[in-house]
Amino acid sequence: ALETLKMFEKKDSRVKSAAATNLSFLYYLGNELAQATNYADLAVNSDRYNPAALTNKGNTVFANGDYEKAAEFYKEALRNDSLCTEALYNLGLAYKKLNRIDEALDFLLKLHAILPNSAQVLYQIASIYEIMEDPNQAIDWLLQLISVVPTDPHVLSKLGKLYDNEGDKSQAFHYYYESYRYFPSNIEVIEWLGAYYID
Repeated sequence: ALETLKMFEKKDSRVKSAAATNLSFLYYLGNELAQATNYADLAVNSDRYNPAALTNKGNTVFANGDYEKAAEFYKEALRNDSLCTEALYNLGLAYKKLNRIDEALDFLLKLHAILPNSAQVLYQIASIYEIMEDPNQAIDWLLQLISVVPTDPHVLSKLGKLYDNEGDKSQAFHYYYESYRYFPSNIEVIEWLGAYYID
């Protein structure tokens, strides 16, 4: 894929931008941030209005820990394409990292309206409600999430933990036990179940 895309580098600016965008993404996936950054810069310079290029540039900046600057690239991508789902999602994550929780929630809820069955979006919204110390909302979103991915042991144990914190031992047991069924090697879940049986 890299070799094929490199052949398009010398074409006109739109083709060059598309090729550089894809190259940047492939290097980003391969955790080669320097190369990903170079191609992200090339993609943005070739076509400043390419939302995918701006999102990739934001991703490379995000990976280096500059969440504020990454958010600017994501916002610019959204100005060029208000339905760029990657930019919306990553902007939500950037604001979450910046502890701007209300803004993070706003962007993730907008994305949820576009992608109502996205497991990642549902998980992030639940996570934000947990940060906001609203366990009932977090539980509601996690219940939606397990309707999409019913066998995720991490989500099931998270539900168990939230119900346990709320004092609902029977629901906590149900979700911890389900988590154990799908992944019987989680020590934290085994400890909780052992303590539950002792009680």
